[in-house]
Amino acid sequence: MAKKEKSRLSRLTSIITQLQSNRLLVARDVAKRFDISIRTVYRDIETLKNSGIPIYTIEGKGYSLVEGYRLPPVMFTEQEANALITAAELISKNKDKSLIENHCNAIAKIKAVMKYSNKDKTTLLSERIAFFSNFKRETTSDNLSLIQTAITNQNLLKITYQSISKAEITERLIEPYAIYHSRENWILISFCRLRNDFREFRLDMIKTIVLLNEKFEDRKFVLMEYFKKKIKNKTHP
Repeated sequence: MAKKEKSRLSRLTSIITQLQSNRLLVARDVAKRFDISIRTVYRDIETLKNSGIPIYTIEGKGYSLVEGYRLPPVMFTEQEANALITAAELISKNKDKSLIENHCNAIAKIKAVMKYSNKDKTTLLSERIAFFSNFKRETTSDNLSLIQTAITNQNLLKITYQSISKAEITERLIEPYAIYHSRENWILISFCRLRNDFREFRLDMIKTIVLLNEKFEDRKFVLMEYFKKKIKNKTHP
């Protein structure tokens, strides 16, 4: 196969993967990623359509797969499989039980579509990787997956929270916006209706949590802007 044909096949495979992973695929982003023209992207999309993949155009926005359509599993290269196994070993040392369990289930599904030769290699690699943290594999929370669902669906959360500094427990109604990991702890950034401001909550200090059906209005939260403001306030009290 000619080099040019291999390059196009690789590009088409990547476009298929992106269509499976994202709700919307923008032609401009594809063109930028592969350093090709918008017209070439249009031709690639037409090629995929003609091969039987039900791609439809959202006028002025991009492309998407027909709802409910599932493509056959995409095969992984050995290097991609190694990256996934490395990530799995790292996550296994995480302190949130729900994240560990869901990631293990995802990895099991990924291994199911691997070639037998790659399965043997990934098993070997998983036995040859070590991360020097949380040797006892302790878990201190089990709420990360629920919180991620609340963030993406904009559901209110009702929690009881133990303050780290005052050791008091309060009931909060919060709007979850983002999470980050620091010093082996997961931190939830939320708008707290009790304090009428954004607050941070360590997951291991959340005593109870309930996902409510009630939705909240987006406050146009931008994570990096939040961090910039936080650093500025610490530097200039």
